[in-house]
Amino acid sequence: MNNKQQPGSNKSTDHSQMDHSKMDHSKMDHSQMDHSQMDHSKMDHSQMDHSQMDHSQMDHSKMDHSKMDHSQMDHSKMDHSQMDHSKMDHSQMDHSQMDHSQMDHSQMDHSKMDHSKMDHNQMDHSQMDHSQMDHSKMGHSGHHEHMVADFRKRFWVALVFTIPITILSEFMMMLFNYEINFPGDSILLFLMSSFVFFYGGKPFLTGAWSELKSRTPGMMMLISLAIISAYIYSTLTTFFIQGMDFYFELATLILIMLLGHWIEMKSQMGASRALEELIKLMPKEAHKLDDEGNIVEVSVEDLVPGDRILVKSGEKVPLDGKIYEGQSTVDESMLTGESVPVEKVPGLDAIGGSINGSGVLKIEVEKTGGETYLAQVIQMVNDAQQQKSRSQGLADTAAKWLFYIALVIGIITFIYWIFVADLQFALARMVTVFVIACPHALGLAVPLVNAVSTSIAARKGLLIRNRTQFEDARRIDRIVFDKTGTLTEGNFGVTDILAAEGTTEDELLSLAYSVESQSDHPIAKGIVREGEKRSVTLRPINDYKNLTGEGLQATVDGSEVAVVSPGGMKKRGLEYNHGSFDHLAQQGKTVVFVLKDNVLQGVIAIADMVRDTSYEVVQELKKQGIESIMMTGDNKRVANYVGEKLGLAQVFAEVLPDEKSKNVRSLKADNKKVAMVGDGINDAPALAEADLGIAIGAGTDVAIETADVILVNSNPKDVLSIIKLSKASYRKMVENLVWAVGYNVIAIPLAAGVLANQGFLVTPAMAAVVMSVSTVVCAVNARLLKID
Repeated sequence: MNNKQQPGSNKSTDHSQMDHSKMDHSKMDHSQMDHSQMDHSKMDHSQMDHSQMDHSQMDHSKMDHSKMDHSQMDHSKMDHSQMDHSKMDHSQMDHSQMDHSQMDHSQMDHSKMDHSKMDHNQMDHSQMDHSQMDHSKMGHSGHHEHMVADFRKRFWVALVFTIPITILSEFMMMLFNYEINFPGDSILLFLMSSFVFFYGGKPFLTGAWSELKSRTPGMMMLISLAIISAYIYSTLTTFFIQGMDFYFELATLILIMLLGHWIEMKSQMGASRALEELIKLMPKEAHKLDDEGNIVEVSVEDLVPGDRILVKSGEKVPLDGKIYEGQSTVDESMLTGESVPVEKVPGLDAIGGSINGSGVLKIEVEKTGGETYLAQVIQMVNDAQQQKSRSQGLADTAAKWLFYIALVIGIITFIYWIFVADLQFALARMVTVFVIACPHALGLAVPLVNAVSTSIAARKGLLIRNRTQFEDARRIDRIVFDKTGTLTEGNFGVTDILAAEGTTEDELLSLAYSVESQSDHPIAKGIVREGEKRSVTLRPINDYKNLTGEGLQATVDGSEVAVVSPGGMKKRGLEYNHGSFDHLAQQGKTVVFVLKDNVLQGVIAIADMVRDTSYEVVQELKKQGIESIMMTGDNKRVANYVGEKLGLAQVFAEVLPDEKSKNVRSLKADNKKVAMVGDGINDAPALAEADLGIAIGAGTDVAIETADVILVNSNPKDVLSIIKLSKASYRKMVENLVWAVGYNVIAIPLAAGVLANQGFLVTPAMAAVVMSVSTVVCAVNARLLKID
């Protein structure tokens, strides 16, 4: 048979009958080949250079991967980004032999992959670099939910088999004085126990293999040593040697371990699930406005930045955007922790997931998909929960050493008791030591607290970007606050209205309000807000003029009304009470004069209003021994007034943006821990220089690289909340670590049999219960974490 063909004739070739194992594929252009009919099971892929193969044109849905040996394939050279995995049946693929660490997952769209059929227990995730993966399209709780479901299923199946094993066990017969004997009973007991060992014990055995491969021995290896020892010994007693088997202990040990892991996984998943549930509750459709203003119902996924949508009363805002029409109050409590509904008017941001109140809003979409506030928050929470802080590193090191300690003590215990007692008793003591010393509680002491604290913080609008710096917040000595927008409102407000004799405050304000209503100047806006607040009369005006360097002038009710500065008074040659003016000016207030037909009607003082909560925050920090310092570019007179009013320890005034980081550095010079609270943009260098950088008032812009903690709202009290949460989290970590270490100090000697001569023995089953309870105690203690 002549196999020589013309170039490009591969299409017509029937490859199904060809033995590919002898073929050199490295030079072949596979892009034009129909692989759907090929039996790849006989192909040696180890010599194939897949980097030159265009998999995007290959229909993998018809390929039986279950018979393909992927273990020898170098996936690092394969471009998976063009492969549609949605049609591939991964359930039959053995991923345990695949080295995922070299694969670039960042270009793979996992959103179309059905993970429900994949057995994740065989996958070694420890070597995979997830940092390059785009999680925005992946359900973060999906893998966790799969593992919870897996442990739940294995527990109930193992329980079904453990019940008859318990009934047929020699231990239970002796304990309750009954006897059940029938031909083949020991073989049946062996078979049922074998099923429990291999099926129920599979997560622990595969976990131990992963620990062994990564050279990080821990909990799984100890559990596996225990159940393997019990299974081998029991098998020997069934077929080869005399002695009482450990089938009951083996089954109950695995059953309790499965239950403990099931509870633990649910606790871990519950820590951040509240945020992820919000995504599930997000609207799937939106009211899109077309160019003619007609409403078209579309899928939220089809919206792009620039689209305009309408949000009706009581509906959820589907995506982040800018309000361009309408007015309403919006509930953002589930997103930012702001308990009071927020007033929304044109020009303000709307956050996807917030609930619209009684009004109707028209919004221009600005962010979609992974760029939305909620998606970024969830990503940030997951990133923070995966970060390893110093406390976590300490716990990991302790857990690693505990494995070696338990291993040595277990072996010494076995050697001792095999001489003092017998093989069965010695093995029981060793198995008990292995089980009771599992560093599970120690390993979970910190991560569970991290997960809970990060989730609590996010729900309150406190976003943690750097866990190590967050932990150190409990040791802060000084906090440097920016003034404008942090300690103050960032908006001018009326502080004083001094009316001349014969004029009321409302009349004076009405005149100023009417003239200033035409201006966009910050001082004008402050007077207008006060006029609206007091509901004074807004009068029609004529002949409006902007007097350069002086103020404003207009005709009101036939009279010439002017709102001017001291310079305007001087230019007009008018006198005023310098004592009153100086008193107000010394407080950092700006004073304007209201004239009617060139006659002084009174003065209005305005200032950047100090927040109501600022004084409370400063005083509370002082009680905790933390100095409050203000740094501002404002003039010294204004800065000193605010500093005195709040009781600040130190004030830096007239500071240029590039000088702020130098001042922070000087404050750290005497080994003091310094936190900086700023807006995250102008204060970026100072935030980076500080031991703890806190960006305040970020709103939906949470991608602030220099901040360790981001406060969504502009409330200084959130700074207190960060410190409280840091202290409470650390306290829970210490409690868990003390419990985990203290438990092992007491439990291991008892497991080894130090009180055996006094009649007190811990059985392997009892050890499993105690170990699982200790883990659950850590989990429950972590979930009890909360702040006011």
